[in-house]
Amino acid sequence: MKKIVLLSGATAILTALSIPAFAQTEIATGANVTGVAGVDDDITDIEDAVEDSFDRSADADRFGPSDRRQGLFGNMSLAYTGRTGNVENQDFALAGRIQHNQAPFAQSIGLSIEFGEDDAGNKDKEEVAVIYDAQYYFNDRFYAFALGRFKIDGLVDGLDNADERLRDPEEDDDLRRDGFLGFGPGYRVINTDTTTWRVQAGLGVRYTLTGAQHLNDEGSETELGYIASSRVYHRFNDMIFITNDTDFLSSDEGGDVLANEFGVNFKMSDQLATRISYTTEYQSERAIRTDNTLGVAVVYGF
Repeated sequence: MKKIVLLSGATAILTALSIPAFAQTEIATGANVTGVAGVDDDITDIEDAVEDSFDRSADADRFGPSDRRQGLFGNMSLAYTGRTGNVENQDFALAGRIQHNQAPFAQSIGLSIEFGEDDAGNKDKEEVAVIYDAQYYFNDRFYAFALGRFKIDGLVDGLDNADERLRDPEEDDDLRRDGFLGFGPGYRVINTDTTTWRVQAGLGVRYTLTGAQHLNDEGSETELGYIASSRVYHRFNDMIFITNDTDFLSSDEGGDVLANEFGVNFKMSDQLATRISYTTEYQSERAIRTDNTLGVAVVYGF
């Protein structure tokens, strides 16, 4: 059985594509050649991951569309690196997002293209992905949502990379194409300054093509699924707030997927903030069905 990819709700999908447009080449003279710049990049990656965790927990969409930027806007980023000498390879990445908000209707389209080669100059990445997210608010509480995703992995062809004449059994269940479209109603059960709770549920259609199906020209698979999500936010005071995010997805081939993340956020001072989260993910088709993850993030500035 193939895994069903979990979509974490109408807001989380917007974070899937984010590439910085510009970055300085080194932090100080000589930093690149001595390896200082590489370690500094690693430090920045850790800081960005922690900040993203805090940003997601705040749930920018919890109060609805009232403070959204209106009109058409977006961004696009491109990166290319070509290497010669001891290694011969190149990497290319393009990512962008276009958003359009007009009164009660908000929608976003994201695109990601990545191509890469290994040290021998052979392709090691060939991926294209598109996402779509939309919400239409009938009033302050009732809305409709749509979620879409389509991904192509050109390297999943059912063949052994070392010898393209031979079938690769490990790619039999790997997905060459994977698409999902879901839509349905949503409702804000509670919407106050301190507490918000919204729920949404609907139907989803998943389209898949495995490496084996591509190799044997067997055709793709399409199946109907069901999706449901809940988002809870409660602020006790200016220092502490909690969140609880729940997602459920079910289909005949993929089985049931249930994920729940509970988070507690502390702002102990203007310099110190802490987030503790506990995530449980259940998949009915796995040998070990449940995974649990404890996360701790701390930010301290001085």
